[in-house]
Amino acid sequence: QLHSDQDKGDGSLKYILSGDGAGDLFIINENTGDIQATKRLDREEKPVYILRAQAINRRTGRPVEPESEFIIKIHDINDNEPMFTKDVYNASIPEMSDVGTFVVQVTATDADDPTYGNSAKVVYSILQGQPYFSVESETGIIKTALLNMDRENREQYQVVIQAKDMGGQMGGLSGTTTVNITLTDVNDNPPRFPQSTYQFRAPESTPPNSPVGRIKANDADVDENAEIEYSITEGDGYDMFGITTDKDTQEGIITVKKALDFENKNLYILKVEATNTHVDPRFLYLGPFKDSATVRIQVEDVDEPPMFSRPAYIMEVKEDVPINSVIGTVTAQDPDAAKNPVKYSVDRHTDMDRVFNINSGNGSIFTSKPLDRETLLWHNITVIAAEINNPKQSSRVPVFIKVLDVNDNAPEFAMFYETFVCENAKAEQLIQTLSAVDKDDSYSGHQFSFSLAPEAASSSNFTLQDNRDNTAGIFTRKTRYNRHEMSTYFLPVVISDNDYPIQSSTETVTIRVCACDHRGKMLSCNAEALIHPTGLSTGALIAILLCIIILLVTVVLFAALRRQRKKEPLIISKEDIRDNIVSYNDEGGGEEDTQAFDIGTLRNPEAIDDNKLRRDILPETLFMPRRTATARDNTDVRDFINQRLKENDTDPTAPPYDSLATYAYEGNGSVAESLSSLESVTTDGDQDYDYLSDWGPRFKKLADMYGAMDSDKDS
Repeated sequence: QLHSDQDKGDGSLKYILSGDGAGDLFIINENTGDIQATKRLDREEKPVYILRAQAINRRTGRPVEPESEFIIKIHDINDNEPMFTKDVYNASIPEMSDVGTFVVQVTATDADDPTYGNSAKVVYSILQGQPYFSVESETGIIKTALLNMDRENREQYQVVIQAKDMGGQMGGLSGTTTVNITLTDVNDNPPRFPQSTYQFRAPESTPPNSPVGRIKANDADVDENAEIEYSITEGDGYDMFGITTDKDTQEGIITVKKALDFENKNLYILKVEATNTHVDPRFLYLGPFKDSATVRIQVEDVDEPPMFSRPAYIMEVKEDVPINSVIGTVTAQDPDAAKNPVKYSVDRHTDMDRVFNINSGNGSIFTSKPLDRETLLWHNITVIAAEINNPKQSSRVPVFIKVLDVNDNAPEFAMFYETFVCENAKAEQLIQTLSAVDKDDSYSGHQFSFSLAPEAASSSNFTLQDNRDNTAGIFTRKTRYNRHEMSTYFLPVVISDNDYPIQSSTETVTIRVCACDHRGKMLSCNAEALIHPTGLSTGALIAILLCIIILLVTVVLFAALRRQRKKEPLIISKEDIRDNIVSYNDEGGGEEDTQAFDIGTLRNPEAIDDNKLRRDILPETLFMPRRTATARDNTDVRDFINQRLKENDTDPTAPPYDSLATYAYEGNGSVAESLSSLESVTTDGDQDYDYLSDWGPRFKKLADMYGAMDSDKDS
């Protein structure tokens, strides 16, 4: 209660309150000055309140005394139970730990005033988890209480801890928490095989590194403590078999190290040992952390394919070797006791171009096509070896053939060089730098030499300087150039390498003469190719002109042939057939037919061969030619023949050379006698010409003509 000395009890004064919680938590009776709390106070929320009170004149509102300040302190009572910092604690310790090993510390707090009585004094105790664990009452530290706790027997433990205030006395408030404790594994269990002997079977065709079987030793531990390493300690198959550990299943995988041979040995006995890789020295007293078992492996006989002497072959061959050169040999044998013969072949799927072939008997590989290292450096082929008696038994081996380089390619320009020179160029001015490339390999690096071709070395308007670094420069030889006199220069350059045999090539640099400004910048050139790439060059125009000329010549020749075919035939009337040669529209045997008629008789009448037969008719139907006396003086016939030969040689409309010209004159008493076959019969009797029909289509015209004449006579 507040009271002012100026208060006379007549109600003239009024009390007012301000400060923490005034009007809300604390109220004052303005007439009597009594201060009251409106709700329950909690020290844990606010332990101290500072208030200010004053008495004022109710009528004037002026204070009658200075403002007074007072402090309200809240006394604590035990109204808060201890609270743990976590609802659930998780902890772990290694199994087989000693008694008193620290596990975890739990902490509980009490919101009550620790300076006032025992309301905030907390004491810890264990409600669940004995006899395995204990807790210190003042610190909350949990420790092991039992010796040799084994994870393999029990892994999880749940402990309940209580925290009680008032020093653990009766009436104190309490709280609990749960602690989950896990025993972690230690290597306290050795591996053990579930059986002492294992048996496996393996065909003799089992390739090396192939598995034969699996064995496993059991270990009650987990993770790295259960990791096992297997090894073969002794036995007659120590060098034939190996064993590895499967890291996922901890099984021992027995594999074949070398090729098995049933004919040599068909049973192997091994001793396999399993050992922990992470041994804890603290538990060595429990016994050796390893175990052993016996493994028996029976080898089974199979018909095996041929086996090559190597898993792969690498051969080298120079690219310039001639075809059918042997580059290497592969060898395969039948491993069975029968030793069947083997034949070799190349898998054409690996040699589609048939560059190589193989001798089926001895396995020698030879080339069947030229090689080019620049086209393909490595050839990877597969050779097949099969038993002759049983081709299904076959094996394959890869053969890697490396083509060795020889200097068979000449160096050439790295690019096409087409440059220009200014008309106002000065002497010894660099206008172009050249470089070269070579498709061949060079172990010491390419070294090219550049020089002008001999025909251009002395007469060229340019010089070439070899920079000795696989480049060369083109320099002007004179001071000025005139594009009207010469618009384009073609400079032949010889490039040589330093390998054996030395290869060289001649490349051409095109240099155009152009008009330039004083700074050397090109303004215009006669060669439109530099300025207008789409224009036609001189070479293109010449090619077009040649095509036009060839077309015209073809048309003229075609017209001449058509005109010749339309010429008047040699015989006008069928009745006028005496001393004439009839045209059959058949060229005969051509130029190679030298015996269709003997023109040599006209040249030399004395060279008549009585027994010479024609090859283009049936010899059995030929009439023997008449024998006449040889005339010594044939001047009349020779003169006439020479005159007609000259006329036909100079006549552009004469028949082709494989046709027979018509002379229609024999001369008086000609040694060659008549060229016509009408007088080939010496008798005046009727002649039967039916045999002409048997001579083939070439004599059909004659058969029709003479057959018609016989019909007229009969009528």
